[in-house]
Amino acid sequence: MSDFLNDADFEKFRSLIYKESGITFSETNRTILESRLRERVKLASLVKVGDYYNIILKDNEELRTLLDAVTTNLTRFFRNTAHFDTLTNYVIPDLLKHKASRGDKEIRLWSAGCSTGEEPYTIAMILQDILPAGTTFKIVASDISLKSLMTGKEGFYPETRIQGISPQYLTRFFEKKGSGYQVKDQIKNLIRFDYHNMKNDSGLRNLDIVFCRNVLIYFDEVAQKAAVDRFWDAMSSHSYLFIGHSESLFGMDTKFEFLKTEWACIYKKFV
Repeated sequence: MSDFLNDADFEKFRSLIYKESGITFSETNRTILESRLRERVKLASLVKVGDYYNIILKDNEELRTLLDAVTTNLTRFFRNTAHFDTLTNYVIPDLLKHKASRGDKEIRLWSAGCSTGEEPYTIAMILQDILPAGTTFKIVASDISLKSLMTGKEGFYPETRIQGISPQYLTRFFEKKGSGYQVKDQIKNLIRFDYHNMKNDSGLRNLDIVFCRNVLIYFDEVAQKAAVDRFWDAMSSHSYLFIGHSESLFGMDTKFEFLKTEWACIYKKFV
């Protein structure tokens, strides 16, 4: 047991974090929480983690900062290309066909848990490339990390972060600036970055596609089920859900249907 974070303090912090965000800390990832707490305690010029706990009970901004600190923001452009192959070759053609009969010419998407923005920018580049003239799209990109959202909003990425982007896309959608690349306004203006805690209803409705990849793994079964139910409520009657490669709705009481495509496995809502 750590002298810094004893069992009682660990229980208090993980209970509060779960209550406020749905993120679950167990003994296996206790060291991650401890390292993040050490950083916050030091920055607050405190000695005891218990004193820091008393602060976040009263200070919502510091609580939000802690939630930001404990999230893992691992992402990259075109991460898991099988999903984007599915989007390009299966989902979009199906949605276009479905919408044509209804006179609907807009694709509405949500990138939930978007981290620093690589996922929604990847989606935007693909849609800008493949959608027929006259069809528009809107993307809402959300995360619990304000720091990550600011990076996404700025749209500037160092050279080490643009791996995976084809030379054609890089030339078309980015501008070289100093030690990195800036996303051009033609793509930036198509994405609305917004803070969202997935414990709450997003307020979004009638979405055609939801990407929420590698987020549910941080939730326990109860929080996962609640999040998935909120996705259902936010989505249109003919829509698609993408979750992480290592995530599954198997065994969960959900209305989504499993869909195996030639490229990847996703979920659909057809009602």
